Amino acid sequence: MEVVEGIVEVRAAVAAARRNGHCIRLVPTMGALHAGHTSLIDAARRDGGYVVVSIFVNPTQFGPHEDLQRYPRPKEQDLAACRDCGVDLVFYPSVPEMYPPGASTFIEVEELSTVWEGAIRPGHFRGVATVVAKLFHIVQPDVAYFGQKDFQQQVIIRRMVRDLDLPVEICNGPTVRDVDGLALSSRNAYLAPNERVAGLCLFRALQRGEQELRRGNSNPRHLSAAMQELIRSTPGATLDYAAVVDPLTLRELDVPQSEMVALVAARVGTTRLIDNAVWRLP
Repeated sequence: MEVVEGIVEVRAAVAAARRNGHCIRLVPTMGALHAGHTSLIDAARRDGGYVVVSIFVNPTQFGPHEDLQRYPRPKEQDLAACRDCGVDLVFYPSVPEMYPPGASTFIEVEELSTVWEGAIRPGHFRGVATVVAKLFHIVQPDVAYFGQKDFQQQVIIRRMVRDLDLPVEICNGPTVRDVDGLALSSRNAYLAPNERVAGLCLFRALQRGEQELRRGNSNPRHLSAAMQELIRSTPGATLDYAAVVDPLTLRELDVPQSEMVALVAARVGTTRLIDNAVWRLP
């Protein structure tokens, strides 16, 4: 496995792999790798070709009062995980490598970036879209892999790829959960034991919505209310939102449709947690 920090080195390695006939597959991450990340890497490895993992804690997607400084950066553990997964190349750039002094160009996907997470974290998705576009230009992958847990993020990236005619196929991997149902996230490490228990309310809220669906209650507003009630009634959790939306536009639904997405978010202590579920009706 090769580990490089420079853009020039990445491009040279990828160009050599492409000359050898390999499909280039990219898994972008911010490190602190867990089973959710490695499931994406494993999918890329199974699909065949040359697998690149980027590890970069992107400062432009953090707000002024968010956890940029304390975000976990276990470099050696992350590299060991990549090595165990059979990664071909790890791109581990510095901030100046990705954002040269005076960098002032950003990408923003309007509308999709201003609702739900975007409303609570202004500028977050501008940072996400910009760094992902930069990674696509640097690595020039044929396929890139993202997890469903960050549902809004992958919707925005798909729209960016479509609008800018980027020659990248986006693959979506399923949410990976711990045995208790909590969606895996690097930020779960911040949770105290009692906070982790409270954080399970997001998964339970999604389960509540599915139970209502099985009973024949498919009205999106009813489902949203049921999820909101469960989260609000959980000690230690503060509801940010719980809504049923269209999977492409992220607009909140008033009437049921064949495919709907439940989005939930809450604060537990100082940690924000998000989760989602895709619901398909007969």
